[in-house]
Amino acid sequence: MHKTTFFFRPGAFVMNLHPMLLARAEQGLPVRVALIGAGKFGSMFLAQAQHTPGLHVLGVADLAVERARQALLATGWPKERIGATSPAKALATGGTFITDDAERLINAGGLDVVIEATGVPEAGIQHALAAIRRGRHIIMVNVEADVLAGPLLAEKAKRAGVVYSLAYGDQPALICEMVDWARAAGFDVVAAGKGTLYMPEFHASTPETVWGHYGLTPERAAKSGLNPKMFNSFLDGTKSGIEMAAVANATGLTPAPGGLAFPPCPVEKLASTLIPEADGGKLHHKGQVEVVSSRARNGHDLENNLRWGVYVTFEAANEYVENCFSDYGLITDPSGKYSALWRPYHMIGLELGISVAHAALLRMPTGAATGFRADVVACAKRDLDAGEMLDGEGGFTVWGRLMEAGDSVNVGAVPIGLAHGLKLKHRVKQGAALQWSDVELREIENSAAYRLRREMEAVFAPLPGKARAAS
Repeated sequence: MHKTTFFFRPGAFVMNLHPMLLARAEQGLPVRVALIGAGKFGSMFLAQAQHTPGLHVLGVADLAVERARQALLATGWPKERIGATSPAKALATGGTFITDDAERLINAGGLDVVIEATGVPEAGIQHALAAIRRGRHIIMVNVEADVLAGPLLAEKAKRAGVVYSLAYGDQPALICEMVDWARAAGFDVVAAGKGTLYMPEFHASTPETVWGHYGLTPERAAKSGLNPKMFNSFLDGTKSGIEMAAVANATGLTPAPGGLAFPPCPVEKLASTLIPEADGGKLHHKGQVEVVSSRARNGHDLENNLRWGVYVTFEAANEYVENCFSDYGLITDPSGKYSALWRPYHMIGLELGISVAHAALLRMPTGAATGFRADVVACAKRDLDAGEMLDGEGGFTVWGRLMEAGDSVNVGAVPIGLAHGLKLKHRVKQGAALQWSDVELREIENSAAYRLRREMEAVFAPLPGKARAAS
């Protein structure tokens, strides 16, 4: 079976956007966008934005101005379009302003949408709050910041009359779309999630060991400009936990009590694997987020795996619908009542313009937190000694494990988004979830991220186990 069988065609989020963008272009009223963070995701957006009618990238902000300039040039922007000396000049000429001052860009006259793509939780929260105060829609590529305090940011945006949104092209928003499609069609969603490369030993991976798991030498990775901490976060389970927490908080699906299990699963087995254990599958409960592994536990990669893709499993309501599944060739579990759809890959920033248009033209998000149901907590990669400094996502000391939000708050767990630059007060055993009582808070207690996080916990946190019971 070819892996693109049952490829999921986006519909709910994207239909009719192109004619609306064309109309804005014809009227001379393009959607004006500010990009903060000119890394890979941002660069991929820039590559497509110049070919999208009705979009005007008013400015790009990055702490390294030259990196922003090179990102524009590398993605094909003509030099004459990136020479604006101020946001006002960019607005008047249709050019693009480059700066290291994100706040100045957020406050620029005529701006409609801010894309936050720094990947740094503290910066992301500061920029989101600034955009909301200024009345700008905010597209949160920075899923780390979203998982740290997204429910409260979304609520603040709603009260301000602006859109707060996950980023289309990234897996969480694509999963939200699939969940919405299934529910809008009348199906009960059994599970939703994504695929990844996973082995249990990856939880201990560090930036020094990461490249061997990818089949690269450190020299080759450095030559390609690959960030070892970022890629290690993909590998050690942290990024998977973060993305599934974002999905849970946006859709109402919930994690299993033990977090992600990463069952190995090819696409043709999704409908029989991502269903409850009572029906022969691997799920703890219906309405769960889960990540499937592209590699079997014996170390062999599966054929027709979903390493780069997303999926949803859903249930027939009655025998008539089960017969329809059979009549039209849907792949099901042996009982015939569960089926699945999947998308074999995602295109990262190349698809991000969908979120921009959706926010500006329809005033709706492509996925956004509606509650605090899941969290990602920092767990020790090895025995950690008193006095050691935590180095955060993708580092040497901790990895992020998915938990129910109520359980996380109840035990006082340190979220992975704040587990950087903290000093341990005493020894923590390998595998243990770090608690606030384990760390010194002097370095972060006055930060915007820490304050907003604790405010969100007070406002949104459910009781332990409540989210799962409600699902």
